[in-house]
This record gives sequence, C-alpha cells and structure tokens, in this order.
Amino acid sequence: MNHETTSTCERDKHTYQFLLMICFSQRRRLLHELGDQKIPFLGPSNRGFQQLWDSSYSGLVLRKSCSVPAELHCRVQAALLTLRRKGCLLKDLVRVRDRDVFTAVSRALLGEPGHTYRYLDTRLFAIPWHSEDTEVKGQNCCDPDLRIACKALWELNTFLCSDVSQLKEGDRLAQCGKVEGEAKVVEEGETESKHSEDSKNSEGEDSESRQSEEGDTESKHSEEWDIESKHSEEGCSGSKQEGGWETEEGESSQVKPSETSVPCPGWTTEAFSGTKAEPVGLETQEKPVAQLKHSLSDYHIQDKEKHAGGQGCSQPSPPQVHTSPVKFNVTLLNYMDPTQMSQLKEEPYYGMGKMAVGWHHDENLITHSPVAVYNYSCHDDKGECSEGSSVEKSCWRIGLKVAWDIHTPGLMLPLESGDCYYMKDDLNNTHQHCVLAGDTARFSSTHRVAECSKGTLTYIQSRCQEALSNLHTDPETGSHSLVTLQPTALQHCEEIHNEVEFEWLRQYWFQGQRYARFCSWWTGPMEQLEKDWKLMETMVGQLQDTQLIMSQPRKMI
Repeated sequence: MNHETTSTCERDKHTYQFLLMICFSQRRRLLHELGDQKIPFLGPSNRGFQQLWDSSYSGLVLRKSCSVPAELHCRVQAALLTLRRKGCLLKDLVRVRDRDVFTAVSRALLGEPGHTYRYLDTRLFAIPWHSEDTEVKGQNCCDPDLRIACKALWELNTFLCSDVSQLKEGDRLAQCGKVEGEAKVVEEGETESKHSEDSKNSEGEDSESRQSEEGDTESKHSEEWDIESKHSEEGCSGSKQEGGWETEEGESSQVKPSETSVPCPGWTTEAFSGTKAEPVGLETQEKPVAQLKHSLSDYHIQDKEKHAGGQGCSQPSPPQVHTSPVKFNVTLLNYMDPTQMSQLKEEPYYGMGKMAVGWHHDENLITHSPVAVYNYSCHDDKGECSEGSSVEKSCWRIGLKVAWDIHTPGLMLPLESGDCYYMKDDLNNTHQHCVLAGDTARFSSTHRVAECSKGTLTYIQSRCQEALSNLHTDPETGSHSLVTLQPTALQHCEEIHNEVEFEWLRQYWFQGQRYARFCSWWTGPMEQLEKDWKLMETMVGQLQDTQLIMSQPRKMI
C-alpha cells in the first residue's frame, strides 16, 4: 500500500480512537453526576406529551398501521418472513473499539442495483429490489420467492417515498381512518394510496442494536458524538468467533414452511396508553435535575464543539445535501429477538426500559435527508399475533432526546405492529434516538437516502477505468507497459489500486459473498473487479521494473 495513504488512514484511526476515548470518559462523568436521578421523559399517557412533541420533536412523524394499505402490510410482512426463512438475514462482523464483534441484530441490505452501504468499517452489498428496472429485469439472480419478497419491499419503498414527500408542515400523526383509493398496489409494482391528509412517522431507527462486552449499546455518529453510544448503530454481541457464518442460532430449524403465507390481521385502532417503563413525570424530577443543568449542559456544549470531525479516511467529502423529492435508495432490514439478545441494558438517563438499540444518530446519509422505518412485531414463528398477549407487555418503543441537552425532557413513543415512523428535516442531526425492546421478535425496514458518491458499482468501475488508462497492452505480443511515469499519475493509480482492494474486494470476499447463495447479482461484477485489480498489480510490477532499471549505474563506454 502507498505509504502516504497508509499514514493518512493511521492518523484518522488514531484521531477517531482519541475522540472515542473522550466520549466514554464523558459518559462516565454524566452517569456519575446523575447518580440515581433520572432526567424526565414523557409518554402518550402523560400530560404535556403532545405539546412536547410539537415544540421539541417536530421532525418526528408517525403513520399508524391502520392508515397504511392492508394489502401492502400483507405483502411486506410475507416478504420479511420469507427473507428470514431463507436465512438471508445475517449477523455482521464489525470493528468496534479495536475489537472484532458480531452484531446482535441480523440484517440484510436491499436497494438500487449496484449500491452499497458502509458502517463500522463494514461494507454491505445491496440485494437489488427487483423494481422491473432494465438493470435487473431478465437476470435470474435469485429464485422466484426471493424476487417477490424484494419487489414487495420496493413497493413499500415507493409508498414511503410518496408519503414522506407529501408531508405538510405541522404533520405529526396519521390517524386511523379509511385510506382513499384503499390498497391498490399496481401490478408493475407501484404502490399508491391517497393518504389521510396527515401522515406521520418517526425516526430513522438504525435497527442496529449492538452491545459491547460491558453491554453498552453504542453508535457511530455522523456529526455529533453521543457520550454513551458511539456504536449503537450496529448492535454487536461478543468478540470474534471461530467457525463459519450462520444465521441466528436455531432460527432456520424453528421456522416452518407455512411461514411464507401471512394472514392479513385486522389492524387495531387502539392507541397505547402505557408501557412497561413508567414515564417519569416532570413534577417529580424537576428539582433534582435542575441542580445538574448548569454543570452538565455547559460541558455538553463545549464537547459538541470539540468533537466536530474525526471521520475516517473512507468518508466522502464534502457531504451532499438532500433536496426534494424523496427517493430512498436502500433499506437496511433488521431482525431482533429480545429472547436471543443477552444482557439487554437499561436505558441509563431517563429510565425508559431495556434498550435493543442505544442512543445514536443514523450515519452515512445525505445531509438533512429523511429516514422512514416500517415496524413489524412478529409474535410467533408464523408471524401471527398470539392470542391474549398484552399489548403493553409486547410493545416496542422508540425514545428520542435532544442531543447534548438535559433541559428538554425525552420523548417515548410506543409502536404497534405495522406502524411507520419518519425522521425528517434535521432531526437526525439535532436529536438522538434509541429503540426500546418489547417482548416479541421484531423486524424493521429502515429506508434511507444513503450517501453513495463513493459506494456504487458504477463509481468503482469508473475508477478502475481511470487507472487502467495508464496501462498499454501490445496487440501483437500482449505485453504490458505504462503510458506515463509522471509521479501524479502513478500516485493516482496506486490510490485506486488500494481502494479497489481494501474498500471492495476484501469487503466482498470476506462477508459480502455470503449473500451470493441467495442472489448472484454481485458475482459477475466482483469477478471483473478482481480482474481489473490484477491488471493494476501488473502496473505496479511494471513500475518496480522501471525503477530498478533506472536505479542501476550506467556503464561507461
């Protein structure tokens, strides 16, 4: 690898580790200052909940399950169960605090053909969602059941893009009501539904609950560093393990064939009135918390200024800014089963309950782009709701807080199966969110506008062509030679050579190719990418030979 490139990466790595160390020290300081006290938060049953939502969490929008077309529910839930039954939801091996850990959450990436999504030094390669685009049509890259499942999630993506784009200023909640033009999903795959005039949805919950050995769920942030959750974005459990890649333990054997057909349940209109974690009233907490406000909020503001930057060398620059209309290019599917997630930790600041995903910002997104999440609680192996189960007991919730601020109470929002929630405007930058575990398994489909300026197949193919333009092949002998020996051109080629190897080939052959047994879309392009890389290796050899010849002393005649 080029020495200068290596030095830059090492510098960024050390900077990141230093900032991360500061974050954890601040987390300890905050918890020490709080002691046994908790910051107030409000739930739906608390007085002032709606006013708090309107004043401090206006970017959060909820669309109730009953205002989403019933046919779309059935297609999407059948798709999620199909993906789980086929073993497509896998745990990733990621790098957290210089340790290799497996994510506690099983996941898969679907999206536009040739797109990838990067998190925690891991690149995910999108399974195309078969939207009848010319790039996918006619290619038998996966079996019919998987194609149907991917297309259903594309239909959901189309619905969410339309819904988010139509949100009006002040929208908070789409109530249960008759959906005009009810549930007509067009045969070509387009889902259309005229919405009840309000639409609501909350948070781009990166259903990535990862827990370090201490059990802290932490997350990488794009702009602000939360003290307790540097990596909650990807739920990780334990250290690097031996053996092959597997789906969740026992999952394949427990899923029955009947899982592919999902009954369309009646979508309840009853709102949640409470949850297991009792919201902390403002009246009981105001006095002790007020004593902490001055000291804590002061250093929060200082730390926020200190921690700007610190991104790794692979991060694109400068950031793109989102403009309308909304077009989500990927969805990160997540499957979480609290019974299989050991040592879920209590939410430490507000007392909201057990966390499946810790406090975090969603990362690697176009600036100010919205995030849309479809929530599906799966009550048994067939995806059916168990009779007599308590709504309150099985409820999953999301928590929100204003980043670096203890003056504003937190917000806790219960979710019914089939609810969607959106995080719009700059809410993802100014606030943090967490996912609070229910008692049942849960799928989430998190639709986002990923920052893919350096993360598409088209991009890396064009980079290969740039590098190979400096390689001449003799048509008669097939021998290779360099077109130019200019230092800038050679350095440019070496940078591309390293990018292809470390950002694409190693990532794919180490983890990405696991998905080849479900979908072969990436197989051909990655094989061609490897051939291009080998040609670049030839260029390196040509350069070394040239340098060796030039370094030899000339003989005097």
